[in-house]
Amino acid sequence: MIIYDRDGKFIDSWGEGQFSYRTHGMFMTQGDQIFLVDDGGNSVSRHALDGSLLQQIGPKGVLSDTGFADGKVAHAAGPYNGPTNIAIAPSGDMYVSDGYRNARMHRFNDGGDLLQSWGTPGTGPGEFHIPHSTWVHTDGRVFVADRENDRLQIFSPTGEYLTEWTDVRRPQDIYMDAAGLVYVGELSYAAGSVSKRYGAATEHLPGRISIFDPEGNLLLRWEDPEPGKPGYFFAPHAIWVDSQGSIYLTEVTHTIATAQGLHLPDAPTVQKFARI
Repeated sequence: MIIYDRDGKFIDSWGEGQFSYRTHGMFMTQGDQIFLVDDGGNSVSRHALDGSLLQQIGPKGVLSDTGFADGKVAHAAGPYNGPTNIAIAPSGDMYVSDGYRNARMHRFNDGGDLLQSWGTPGTGPGEFHIPHSTWVHTDGRVFVADRENDRLQIFSPTGEYLTEWTDVRRPQDIYMDAAGLVYVGELSYAAGSVSKRYGAATEHLPGRISIFDPEGNLLLRWEDPEPGKPGYFFAPHAIWVDSQGSIYLTEVTHTIATAQGLHLPDAPTVQKFARI
């Protein structure tokens, strides 16, 4: 965990040796607790700001049996097999997206007891193909970034399917601000890749940020087809908004560039967009 001030000046770090090299998701509460999702370590944990471990949420380091092989999940299972992110509901319940080698959402109470799991592999309502992130609305609705199905699925607090938003492309992460605006970081499609929703990409489709109102109406979106262009994005991965309205975006730039045969040594991996 690396800590910076608003201007990007390094302040402190902690956790060296405690996590895998695939630490993946993070959520911070108003009470200044940090929840960390370690995909490589197959672990979800709650920490104080100084890094002290407050709670291990679910099992650690034990892969559930999903029959995962050749990039496919044969069947869904319990926690965890490649967890991706976590969100905390107003009720205190904790929702974990378990997406890389599973196709499930898990709900825990504040004490860490598993209350339920839902989801199966597939493309239908309540089915997932890499649930990559989640967020809980103030009214309790659970939003899930169903990445490879190119949609946000929305559920009741107890996992009943409500609806979906489809004006997104490989959604990686979700943030909701106090006004109910929904910020979504979306991953690029390489030319020749195939989307389950949009079909084959005849050209590179760039990463982008989209902002929606609480009903799913698009308010703002920006992108640029030139990989690594300053002020734009190549591989959005995680998004957050601070109390001043500034947007922070992290990217898995070099991982995706290598996979797509590109060399982008100067492309950013962390960017801040200040509201003016």
